[in-house]
Amino acid sequence: MTYKRKLIEVALPLEAINRESAREKSIRHGHPSTLHLWWARRPLAACRAIVFASLVDDPSSLPEQFPTAEAQDAERQRLFRIIEDLVRWENTTNESVLDAARAEILRSCGGHPPPIYDPFCGGGSIPLEAQRLGLEAHGSDLNPVAVLITKALIEIPPKFAGNPPIHPDGGRLATGTWKGAQGLAEDVRYYGKWMSDEAERRIGHLYPAIEGRTVIAWIWGRTITCPNPACGTTMPLLNSFALSRRIGREAWLEPISDRRRRVVDFKVRSGPGCPTAGSVGRSGALCIACGTAIPLSAVRMEAKAGRMGVQLLCTIGEGNRRRVYFDADEEQLRAAQVERPQGIPETELPHNPRAFTTPNYGITRHWQLFTDRQLVAMTVFCGLVGEARTRILNDGGSEDYADAVATYLGLGIGRLANRCSSQCFWDAGGEGVMQVFARNALPMVWVYAEANPFSESSGNFTGQIGYLVEALARTPAYGQAVVQQVDAAALIERPGVAVATDPPYYDNVPYADLSDFFYIWLRRCLARIYPELFSTLLVPKAQELIAEPSRQGSWPAAAAFFEAGLRSAFENLLAVQDESFPLTVFYAFKQSEDTDDGAGRVSTGWETMLQGLLDAGASITGTWPVRTEQPGGLREVGRAALASSIVLVCRKRLTTAPLATRKEFVGALRSELPIALHQLQAGNIAPVDLAQASIGPGMAVYSQYARVIEADGSIMKVRAALGIINQVLDEILSEQDGDFDADTRWALAWFDEAGMESGSFGKAETLSKAKNTAVNGLVQAGIIEQRGNKVRLFARAELDESWNPTLDTRLTVWEVAQHLILALETGGESEAADLLRQVGELGQTAKELAYRLYVICEHKKWTKEALAYNALVVAWPEISRLAAGESTFRTVQKGML
Repeated sequence: MTYKRKLIEVALPLEAINRESAREKSIRHGHPSTLHLWWARRPLAACRAIVFASLVDDPSSLPEQFPTAEAQDAERQRLFRIIEDLVRWENTTNESVLDAARAEILRSCGGHPPPIYDPFCGGGSIPLEAQRLGLEAHGSDLNPVAVLITKALIEIPPKFAGNPPIHPDGGRLATGTWKGAQGLAEDVRYYGKWMSDEAERRIGHLYPAIEGRTVIAWIWGRTITCPNPACGTTMPLLNSFALSRRIGREAWLEPISDRRRRVVDFKVRSGPGCPTAGSVGRSGALCIACGTAIPLSAVRMEAKAGRMGVQLLCTIGEGNRRRVYFDADEEQLRAAQVERPQGIPETELPHNPRAFTTPNYGITRHWQLFTDRQLVAMTVFCGLVGEARTRILNDGGSEDYADAVATYLGLGIGRLANRCSSQCFWDAGGEGVMQVFARNALPMVWVYAEANPFSESSGNFTGQIGYLVEALARTPAYGQAVVQQVDAAALIERPGVAVATDPPYYDNVPYADLSDFFYIWLRRCLARIYPELFSTLLVPKAQELIAEPSRQGSWPAAAAFFEAGLRSAFENLLAVQDESFPLTVFYAFKQSEDTDDGAGRVSTGWETMLQGLLDAGASITGTWPVRTEQPGGLREVGRAALASSIVLVCRKRLTTAPLATRKEFVGALRSELPIALHQLQAGNIAPVDLAQASIGPGMAVYSQYARVIEADGSIMKVRAALGIINQVLDEILSEQDGDFDADTRWALAWFDEAGMESGSFGKAETLSKAKNTAVNGLVQAGIIEQRGNKVRLFARAELDESWNPTLDTRLTVWEVAQHLILALETGGESEAADLLRQVGELGQTAKELAYRLYVICEHKKWTKEALAYNALVVAWPEISRLAAGESTFRTVQKGML
């Protein structure tokens, strides 16, 4: 089949996408992730850009409109500008920006774009962004928690879009048009507030004030009995004594041992002096009273025997714009001693030692992750969801509408559980209760913070509803959307879609095991509304597509299960994919590794993903690194050498694909990869991303064949192909040296050999003859310093400040590149732009040199120097824009000012 190449198969404004993806991590209010927690979400900016670029034609597919390379590049730049606007968080509700993107999609799709389908929808990012772009969105997942979250994001809001709230006070609200899901969100806020008020009326006495102040949290420490017969103290297990680390407001716990009573009490102290180490760590515990060291194995034995207790350490109250810390007292302790409610979740925690360490300490059931008072609160709040639904019906809401509002209130219970558990801890830096899932695991928490759900600080229920409401109000609430519980490895009947997905990452996240934490409460709230979704006691696990040796019995069995399931899923997806469009897959780049016996090499989940796609019949046409750990500022871009994830762009491989020998594969690579590399560099891809992005066109060559046959007759594996692609990439970059002048070629070779260190004159002279230059000429050019028998390159800080390229009689690309970096570092993009105007086309060649130098630095692990070359390329669009504009000219020839 012939098809038009899409933009994502040729070029992307990757740096803009990555910058906004990284920035998005700091956005909380209104972000869809605050609707309910899900693990390893993909950034919305990247999802939006990938869906857009997968549907929009690349100009090279339209030669009748764009007949020249220059015309095609100009059109790509226009599309890049649309993407650069599209990925900004501020524009997620900007209809003019969204309409421009929707119009481009319709133009490329003949007015009939395909539905977007994500079979591993997870937290719903991909279908949500498809919906934002005006597309029909479909999502599915085996995990019921994921299905519920995605339904709440894309399926429910459009059903009630534009409707006003129905609650009794709605008529007193300001009149006007209720856009999107704003009316629905307002009702969720109202009935959530009612739930909080009603819960406080029923159980508020369990949360007494302290000295007239509302309590924010109670800090508890776990305890065991000191095994020293001469001591026998109830010893607290504290990983930290700190309460506040804020400068000028430091607070900490001072332990006071009472050997007669065999207890350790604590006094709150202010100011500096907090002990730097706690009394428990990875190696073991220390009795505060007698100093006896107890190995962690002994602590585990005591805990498993049921002899681990808890002790109130202090109480934290609301002050005037600050926290107030109080010593533990009997009144606050008695308030927490409540009877455990009936019907608590008796389900067992999974045996998954890599992610769950609490069972090592006798915490083996879900209810044990909560205090008795928290269990009472969770039970009351769960019951109130049903009562709120009844009130909605009585207030005139339909059955469907009451179910919708109850769904969001149920998700609010999930949010509350994440802040209302004995797995929460106190953040001494921010002075707040932190959520259970600070990472993708349930580790043992020695000192936990019990939040007050009726305070006005972190952990309160109305605050949790507030986050959810803000996210709901910003949803697109547009068009058609369908979300179902489906096993992607089973048969999928949804033909004619464009698949964009984010599958599980080998063994990285045990989604089903973790989401049980929420499922046990969501099921209690919402099983009557979603009986099929909550038909099992816990989240289904046997079919979950991850490599988990605790389920499959061993690592080899787990790997085989994952690979077979992944291959089956991809076969299903390729069968339903509309072949006019590429299939796109997000995949984490950093993976756990397992040794390949005999070869002494490793096979990662990343290679498994590639092999699974190819075995399913896909051809990989592009790979784009998406970074979300990027620090701020253009000059610091690329500190992380690896992407957070790679977006794979795939097409169905032709059934007539031929076989190829290793020699034919390498020859095709050397023929086709330089063209793709030129397009990537012309698109200003950062050097830090070049190697990973080059995998795409390299794998496109590899996967166009049915098989590549090695010299011994065996089939070439993916890892061997990746090694060859990287080798050919290095060769191509080396061949670009021919674009440089002789002096620059010498400097490049010397830099590769010695860096900025000194070397012998003899070596320098020999190398100069090979590069058709001379050492005295290099000295004259201002590139090197020669002292006696030693030669070295000048560091950038040593370059001549009065250098003027227009007067330089031996101008080199090396000098231009180094002076451009120096100008960028000292005067920013504007000063670099002033220099670029003077050097003209040599600037573009200097940019090519920066790619080459980055690769050398990466191989040598010269991180700081690599960052300088990466920063120049990243800043190039802005430097070029300023150089072409009318900004004030500022010459670098200081002596002429």
